[in-house]
Amino acid sequence: MAYQRVLLKLSGEALMGAQGYGIDPEIVTSIAADVAQVVQGNTEMAIVVGGGNIFRGLKGSAAGMDRATADYVGMLATVMNAITLQDGLERAGVPTRVQSAISMQEVAEPY
Repeated sequence: MAYQRVLLKLSGEALMGAQGYGIDPEIVTSIAADVAQVVQGNTEMAIVVGGGNIFRGLKGSAAGMDRATADYVGMLATVMNAITLQDGLERAGVPTRVQSAISMQEVAEPY
């Protein structure tokens, strides 16, 4: 059974590969190639990406950071991952849009 639409939840930790932190460009390229294969089969895909490889809001809050500030930093980490993944997907020939509830029109469309 072929699906017409797929939603992929991609943990930020998946982007760091064997590293303990950050983004592994080879992993991004590999994920982008896998996604490209799926969408070439006429399947629409939405990807929800996390930011835990860069920052975790709960840990920041537990360390004394204002909870709202910690959450915003976590959201920015998520957008950083999304932009990085977008670059990999575009290089793989997959038209991509990043959407965010935080207004930053230079890098993400309003959601």
